[in-house]
Amino acid sequence: MAEPSGIGNSIPLDNPGLDIAAGEEFLQEVFQILLEEGVRKSTDVTQKVCDWKEPQELRELLDLELRNEGEEQERLLQRCRDVLRLSVRTGHPRFFNQLFSGLDHHALAGRFLTETLNTSPYTYEVAPVLVLMEEQVLAKLRELVGWSSGDGIFAPGGSMSNTLAMNVARFQRFPESRSKGTWDLPRLALFASQESHYSILKGAALLGIGTDNVHLVRTDERGKMIPEELEKEIQRVKAEGSEPLFVCATSGTTVLGSFDPLDAIADVCARHGLWLHVDAAWGGSALLSPQLRHLLAGIHRADSVTWNPHKLLTVGLQCSAFLLHDSSGLLQRCHGAGATYLFQRDKFYDVSLDTGDKSPQCGRRADGLKLWVLWKAVGTQGLAQRVERAFAATRYLLEQVKRREGFQLVMEPEFLNLCFWFIPPSLRGQDSSPEFWDKLGKVAPAIKEKMIRRGSMMVGYQPHGSRVNFFRQIITNPAVTRQDLDFFLDEIQELGWDL
Repeated sequence: MAEPSGIGNSIPLDNPGLDIAAGEEFLQEVFQILLEEGVRKSTDVTQKVCDWKEPQELRELLDLELRNEGEEQERLLQRCRDVLRLSVRTGHPRFFNQLFSGLDHHALAGRFLTETLNTSPYTYEVAPVLVLMEEQVLAKLRELVGWSSGDGIFAPGGSMSNTLAMNVARFQRFPESRSKGTWDLPRLALFASQESHYSILKGAALLGIGTDNVHLVRTDERGKMIPEELEKEIQRVKAEGSEPLFVCATSGTTVLGSFDPLDAIADVCARHGLWLHVDAAWGGSALLSPQLRHLLAGIHRADSVTWNPHKLLTVGLQCSAFLLHDSSGLLQRCHGAGATYLFQRDKFYDVSLDTGDKSPQCGRRADGLKLWVLWKAVGTQGLAQRVERAFAATRYLLEQVKRREGFQLVMEPEFLNLCFWFIPPSLRGQDSSPEFWDKLGKVAPAIKEKMIRRGSMMVGYQPHGSRVNFFRQIITNPAVTRQDLDFFLDEIQELGWDL
């Protein structure tokens, strides 16, 4: 074998190329930092949610440049502390900014295990424990959907799960598209509501279907897809010469938390022979609660489902399940490439456990492990209680919003998305003024800037259709208390009082 110049016998190979003892000592120190800075302080309500720095200041504090020579251990340990100290504490009880928040210690242990194992669950031989865990977790999720059989895979986020659904639906209708591409296919039409996740548009672009062929169906005043409008859109698209293929219903929209009427949508899909996918990335965990699963009535009629336990269940990023009702091997036929260096057919064990070819990925994180550890720790009942506690906390906050002067609901929440405006004293009683809504739209961004600079809490805002900016408060963290919710409203009132 030809050797690059200067490399060969000059590099000793008799001993490991790593200082294992020093590495373990470093890890011991890092684990203490993680426990103190990453767990205790990140979940301590007396600590800031964030220590805001402007980008240039943050670059200087972190000293991001990568140099030729390595650094001493103490310097590295300080850098680890800085990373935690200067990052947003998403496990903090007053972090309400995303659909994920909180820190579960059992799930975090699962994440540590995943990183330590450093393997990919594509074959049983290289990840036997993780393959069997994934199989069990996916089966349990399908059971909650209402399917006694089926298939599935963990994907890197809900956007990719939704894209897999579109790809499998196209392959099921046009199996030749896998080899021949889209050049000989009819013009396909996909349908989703006006409130659907943007990943439907992104997925259509990625798959070559085209964003112009995603038809956004009108919603009612609560953000739910109107089945009669879906029927009209399908008829219109057919008349224009396109071929309807796929409908995405949403169970838990991102902003309003709306649940589409699945049974009625399934009826439309059945009449036209369309693939029904339910994006339950946000709302899927309501299936765990006997009191809340009615929100997803009819989900068992779907062909596929996206469900993100990393959101409401506090499993930790990322954990997104793509679930398929089909049990004929459709997922494998759609994505499989049969790489002979991985998926040899003459192995000494049951090769049906080599599930990696179901995914368009090769290397893949074992995202089911942390969910399995959490589920083992608290049980299905404990997960259900977590969902119901978040719902109860939202109802408490709703009642407080209704009682407080200056807080105005956008609408009554159906789920955990509490949307409201704060109207400062300077704008109260002026809603008939032509400048009122323009001025009100500037309130939420101003309050958010103040809270972030103060580091007291974090909550999202957005405009929505014709509505100007309003706050969207989300509670998923089981550590949140009534005191945190009272503080949340008090803080908004204080920060917005003089605007």
